[in-house]
Amino acid sequence: MTGVIERLAGVRQFLATLDGHLPESHRSAASAVLDHAAERLALSGNHTVVALAGATGSGKSSVFNTLAGSAVSSVGVRRPTTSIPHACYWGAEGVDALLDWLAIPVNRRFDGECPLDAENATSLRGLVLLDLPDFDSVDEAHHAEVQRLLGLVDQVVWVLDPQKYADKTVHERYLRPFAKHHDITVVTLNQADTLTPDEAQRCLADLRQLLEADGLDGVPLFATSTVHSEGLAPLRAHLERCLAAGDVPLRRLDGEVSQVLARLAPLVAPDASERRLDRATVRPLLDALATTAGVPAIVEAVEPAHRHRAASSTGWPLARLFRRLSPDPRRRLRLPAMVAG
Repeated sequence: MTGVIERLAGVRQFLATLDGHLPESHRSAASAVLDHAAERLALSGNHTVVALAGATGSGKSSVFNTLAGSAVSSVGVRRPTTSIPHACYWGAEGVDALLDWLAIPVNRRFDGECPLDAENATSLRGLVLLDLPDFDSVDEAHHAEVQRLLGLVDQVVWVLDPQKYADKTVHERYLRPFAKHHDITVVTLNQADTLTPDEAQRCLADLRQLLEADGLDGVPLFATSTVHSEGLAPLRAHLERCLAAGDVPLRRLDGEVSQVLARLAPLVAPDASERRLDRATVRPLLDALATTAGVPAIVEAVEPAHRHRAASSTGWPLARLFRRLSPDPRRRLRLPAMVAG
């Protein structure tokens, strides 16, 4: 955590030092990141907020219910089914303030810990799982709510399905813009039970290529299903690893600081490419500047000036007298004595 705190302090000091001198767009963007970081760090550091985001019919709510261990989020044929975000949490201490910050309605908060299943609850201790409204809902209010929460959560699991995983709108409007949060992004191809093993592998390979084109190369990608008990095992194992590491919230904040620094860097230093000028590029410019300054003429005058001064100082007396009476080449160019030697 120390590294993130120090980087945030550095950005805060930078803004204070250059107050009134930065473009407003840069200042406001950096300030928003600082505000978000301060708010998140003031809340529970023992919880990781993971959002399930998906299109209509992706089975997102079924994934949520299966992980929660009960049907707490409505599933149905009417679309959109999820109109209000739901939250299921494991570990109650400090979670209320976090859910208040996320603005999750009190009647949509559920405790995932069950006394009869203590082992299962322990492995997910610290998880706050959100079921977001469908991001492709025709209701713009749902879309706005999704965007708001995507700006706050610690990690996002994009739940796609075999029918829509390649939809151009899904990638251009949602996944591609989220590439800046590469380190906190997970993708699942849900409803894998509707495919044969070969079909599932082909879909996963195709989806991996699409994600690479979106700038999300290398993000965790799983095939999931809620039909059988082991269908979510890969995703659940990933969540358990993240909870054990405990660094997902900091990874998001660290990534946001890096984006701020990348945007501010051009204001205080030239681009690195501008500093790597090769000799072939610089040589003609230097030659032109030298000619303009009269360097060739000066070079031509320096050598005879040295000979003139040497003869005036060391030659035969009559020759020295003659040299002293003759003009010094450097004087014709009005050069100082130090240039002539």
